[in-house]
Amino acid sequence: MVLKIFFPKCCNTADSGLLVGRWVPGQDSAVVLAVIHYPFIPGQVKKYLSQIRNQAQVDLTVLGSWSKPKDGQEGMDSFLKDLSTIFPHSRWLQLSRESGKRAFMCRVVQNNGTPPADQEGDEKVIFIHYDQRKVMLSQLHPIQEKSSEKESSELRLVFQTVAQSQPLFFLDRYDEGPLKLTHWQSEGREASIIVELLKQASVPLCVVLTWLVSVWQWLCSFRLLHMWPVQFISSKLSTCVQSGYRTDHFQTVFSTKKATTHIEFMRKANIFVSFLLDIALGLLLISWLYRENRISQLANTLVPVADHVAQELQELLEWLMGAPAGLKMNHALDQVLGRFFLYHIHLWISYIRLMSPFIEMILWYVGLSACLGLTFALSVLSDIVALLTFHIYCFYVYGARLYCLKIYGLSSLWRLFRGKKWNVLRQRVDSCSYDLDQLFIGTLLFTILLFLLPTTALYYLVFTLLRLVVVMFQGLIHLSVDFINSFPLFAVGLRVCRPYRLAEGVKFRVLSEEPGAPLHLMMEINPLKFSSVLQCYRTPTYSCCPRDSWVALCKKLFVGELIYPWRQKSTKTD
Repeated sequence: MVLKIFFPKCCNTADSGLLVGRWVPGQDSAVVLAVIHYPFIPGQVKKYLSQIRNQAQVDLTVLGSWSKPKDGQEGMDSFLKDLSTIFPHSRWLQLSRESGKRAFMCRVVQNNGTPPADQEGDEKVIFIHYDQRKVMLSQLHPIQEKSSEKESSELRLVFQTVAQSQPLFFLDRYDEGPLKLTHWQSEGREASIIVELLKQASVPLCVVLTWLVSVWQWLCSFRLLHMWPVQFISSKLSTCVQSGYRTDHFQTVFSTKKATTHIEFMRKANIFVSFLLDIALGLLLISWLYRENRISQLANTLVPVADHVAQELQELLEWLMGAPAGLKMNHALDQVLGRFFLYHIHLWISYIRLMSPFIEMILWYVGLSACLGLTFALSVLSDIVALLTFHIYCFYVYGARLYCLKIYGLSSLWRLFRGKKWNVLRQRVDSCSYDLDQLFIGTLLFTILLFLLPTTALYYLVFTLLRLVVVMFQGLIHLSVDFINSFPLFAVGLRVCRPYRLAEGVKFRVLSEEPGAPLHLMMEINPLKFSSVLQCYRTPTYSCCPRDSWVALCKKLFVGELIYPWRQKSTKTD
């Protein structure tokens, strides 16, 4: 059997003393955490370990002795061996390192001072050296929340033991006291004090911000805001959706409740860093907008662009009312649809002329919304685009409804010719007998709808393409907002600057392999892949819901169903 001893490399040059650590449950492994230097009183060592067990909830014990020859300490080896009677255990490790040699010598004895009967002469020991600080701060992936020790692997138990033993690292060899320990220790205690002061100062700030968020939620809970028209409109406005999303983020980040798990901590950190980046980008946008009178330039450009779009639509409709691409349309229906849409364009031009004196003032106040973040400004931009292209959306809805009505009418009449009908109760097609009058009327309606379909389909095709252009532009804006909201910037920065913090596994490198000496390996941490970081720590957002596939989208376009942004069609009607 092979005994694996995980030994911190910071203890390689420690003075003689006792090895403090833990036997990994269910495994033939031991994790060394620290070395208690001589001189010490055994009673004080037991008392100290009892306090650490209560704080860390880890079964820490004295694993054995550590001997490093030093002038004036010739009888140290025999003294440390005798301590096995004071600190009894199933096995006692006797580690020693001679000066000038890299390898350790190890002897495993039982609590009676003899080697194990079944392993005498065949005990193989492997020393696995590890960086205590990196293992303590790293998180092994995939993350297992609330997993029992029996279900965890040996490597995961080693990482958990080192991470949970942080109270042991508060006392080191430079502290005044009866015990001197060697383990990993921070070299910047002043920085740690500053961090603790910032933590204490952030508590009242979080309380105030949490109170402000609660007040905002109380204002949003008014019954007037939950009435059908207001609630329906607010659910379709990107600005309202983004404000509600940020409100939930504020409530999460500024909560005074401490994060208990690694996932909660990373989620808070990612949201907080994302919010800071959002605000910084928003302030940069404000500094660009309000410099060199760019607001006036945008206002002076917006009205001519709107007029140009309306003029292009009017020319397009006049082209459709003639003989588009040499196609012969139904003249009466063509004229009715063309004049109907032209009337809407004239209304839209009048609306733009009426709003033109106030556009600069509106843009000036809208630009100030960027102080709430770039995502808020982009959401406002998406709503402005929706309002400016509302006539295109109306054209699309009119054409889609008329086209859909004819498609479903033709499909229903086609079933009539085959002696079928749609059973609404059972949601299936059943056989049905029709008399001569019904077949005659059905034939007339089918002929009328079939010959009017090309004219309607042409208008539907043109306005659907225009609508898809607007939807694609708004989709790019929503993707940008979703990217800023969900991108785990803190996790990615941690992966770049401190790759050991997010561990995917470990690799081993041979340090020493000498005849008659145990094998020495160096455990190095394999960082998590960037794709896994994005997948694991990406913040869920309101736009992360599943979308229609390309096949379903093409089917909706073919039958004339609305693709954005209103209610989805759930049941079949006839």
